[in-house]
Amino acid sequence: MEYEIGIGKTARRAYGFDEVAIVPSRRTRDPQDVDIRWEIDAYTFELPMMASAMDAAVSPATAIEVGRLGGLACLNLEGLWTRYEDPESIYEEIGSLPDEKATRRMQELYMEPVKEELIGRRIEEIKAGGAVSCASLTPQRVEQYAATVLSAGLDILVIQGTVVSGEHVSTQHTPLNLKEFIPSFDIPVIVGGCASYQTALHLMRTGAVGVLVGVGPGNACTTRGVLGVGVPQATATAAAAAARREHLHETGRYCHVIADGGMRTGGDIAKAIACGADAVMIGSPMTRAYEAPGRGYHWGMATFHPTLPRGARVKTQQVASMEEILKGPAHENDGTFNLFGALATSMATTGYATIKEFQKAELVIAPSIKTEGKTYQNQQRVGMGH
Repeated sequence: MEYEIGIGKTARRAYGFDEVAIVPSRRTRDPQDVDIRWEIDAYTFELPMMASAMDAAVSPATAIEVGRLGGLACLNLEGLWTRYEDPESIYEEIGSLPDEKATRRMQELYMEPVKEELIGRRIEEIKAGGAVSCASLTPQRVEQYAATVLSAGLDILVIQGTVVSGEHVSTQHTPLNLKEFIPSFDIPVIVGGCASYQTALHLMRTGAVGVLVGVGPGNACTTRGVLGVGVPQATATAAAAAARREHLHETGRYCHVIADGGMRTGGDIAKAIACGADAVMIGSPMTRAYEAPGRGYHWGMATFHPTLPRGARVKTQQVASMEEILKGPAHENDGTFNLFGALATSMATTGYATIKEFQKAELVIAPSIKTEGKTYQNQQRVGMGH
C-alpha cells in the first residue's frame, strides 16, 4: 500500500524488526528437535550466521573460533589485518582515542596501503586453524586481488559494499561486471548489500550463491543519516526473499538471503529468519566477546572513508566469551546472549522444525511488542527496558 506524502509523491510503508512479531502456530516442539543448520554451496554450518567483515569483530583468530563454534566468519581483506603486519598496537590506539578524535585518526590509520602478501597469509592462517575461510573485498578491488585469494585457497568470497548492484554505471572507469566475473570465478561468491526486490533479483542473476540484505541498519553505521538511504530490515529481508522465489522459479537455482545488520538479540535473529532470511550476518554482538579484536569498540567498514565517513566508533564492551554470546549459557535476561539457542527456542515455541519451515511463519505488525505490559521493566531499566 502506498501513502501520499505530498502532492504527486507517494511512498510505501516499510517495517523494522522492532515493529513485527512472530505468531505461534498450532503446535509446539522441543528445542532439541529443532534443526538450525545452514547449508550453502558445499558447506554446512551448525549456526546460520556469518560474523561481519569488520575489523572490530573478525581477526584470523576469531574467524577460527567462530568456525569451531559452528559459524562462518568473514575477514575484511582491506582492513587492518592486511595493512599492518601486527595490528595489535593499532587496535590499542583506536580503543584509546577520545570520541571527538576517533574518526579523523582512523582515517589516517587506514591510509596505510593494503599489502598483497598479507592477504594470502591471513587466508592461510584461517585455513590452518581448521575453519572455512571466508573474506570480503569491495567491488573496486576484486579483480586486483582475485588471483591472490584463489592461490591462497580462499573458500568463499564476499563482494561487499554499502550498496552493490548488478549494473554499476561509470564514466570514470570500467566497473566490475558481476555477471561475467562470478560465473567464471572458481569459488562461491556472496554479494551485497541490497535492500529491495529488484536489486536483490539482479544480484541473484549474477550467479551469486548468496546476497547480503541491509543498507545502513548496523549499530555502527551512519549511512542512513549521511546519505538518507536505506530500507528497514524486516521489509528489506522479505523483499529479498520474494526475489529468491522468483529467481528459483526462473532458473531452478536457490540463492541464499543473508540479513546483514541491525540485529542485537536472539529475537531479532528469529524475526530475520521468519521474514525469509536463510542466515544472518552480525557484527556488534561479536564485538562484545572477549576474543574480539576491537577492545570493546565497534566500527563499520565506511567509518574511515577518506572523504565521506559513514560510520561511528561505538562502545560495545567485552562482556562474555564468544561461545556464551552465540551458544550460551546466558546469564543475562536481555536477549543478547545465547543468540542461536534463542533462535532454536523461538522456532520450537512457534512450532517450526527447520529454517525453511520457519521462513513461512506468520508475522504481525506489532509496534507495541517491546513495550506492552513492560512498565516496570522500562521504569527500572531492566530486562526489555534496559
